[in-house]
Amino acid sequence: MPIPLVTFTTDFGTGSPYVAAMKGVLLRLNPNAHVLDLSHEIPPQNLRLAAFFLAATIPQFPATAIHVIVVDPGVGTDRALLCVNLRGCRMLVPDNGCWCELARRIGGSPDVIRLEETKFWRGTISSTFHGRDILAPVAGHLSLGIDPHLLGPTSSHWEDLKFPQPRISLEHLVGEVLFVDHFGNLITNVPVASLKGLKGEPLVRVGDHKIERHVRTYGEAEPGALVSLVSSFELLEIAERNGNASARLNAGVGTPVVVSCNLAVAR
Repeated sequence: MPIPLVTFTTDFGTGSPYVAAMKGVLLRLNPNAHVLDLSHEIPPQNLRLAAFFLAATIPQFPATAIHVIVVDPGVGTDRALLCVNLRGCRMLVPDNGCWCELARRIGGSPDVIRLEETKFWRGTISSTFHGRDILAPVAGHLSLGIDPHLLGPTSSHWEDLKFPQPRISLEHLVGEVLFVDHFGNLITNVPVASLKGLKGEPLVRVGDHKIERHVRTYGEAEPGALVSLVSSFELLEIAERNGNASARLNAGVGTPVVVSCNLAVAR
């Protein structure tokens, strides 16, 4: 059996003891597991950013990986915990919809199992730390090769979390910023496919600011220039060459982005 890979994504913060506690529980069950941190810097309780992060990263991993996701504002309530199997992606995640955007992007029908079999949990269950007491031990058992259907019943109902969709008219397209990266680049919810067929280069507005230049890559612009381009996620991106577009435009997640040109063809 190959050495199992178990990844962790949380909103706990890098310096917290919570991440280390989950790893300890996992490794007590399977000392041979290979553990990888994806991120522990998801903003607290930010399900939408967690959803964006998972959709951008999980598809790049091998199908044998087990992904533990703990962004869980509903911890201790009656919300379910799930094992989601989808096209080789296996996720242990709270039932709050943060995995659903990933599912839409990669397609297929998910096999969703509710984690209800307590013999795979830790002996003592805290009402505020299900990551340590349920998800981490379940990941340990999965890494040892148990059938995920032993974890509980299959479910056909789960919470969904949908990203806002851009609105298209004959005159313009209205989207918004989904994500601001470390460089201050604004990643929008406008897919490249919606811009294909437009006549001429798009005119992008963020508030009162116009971004008239569309480039293939950052290096095509002079330092300080505001540009639009296709992000690595195949979404419209707004950037400042060698600068911070978010700070310069006073824009963040949810800021409206308007793309103007003739959209008749795109419709």
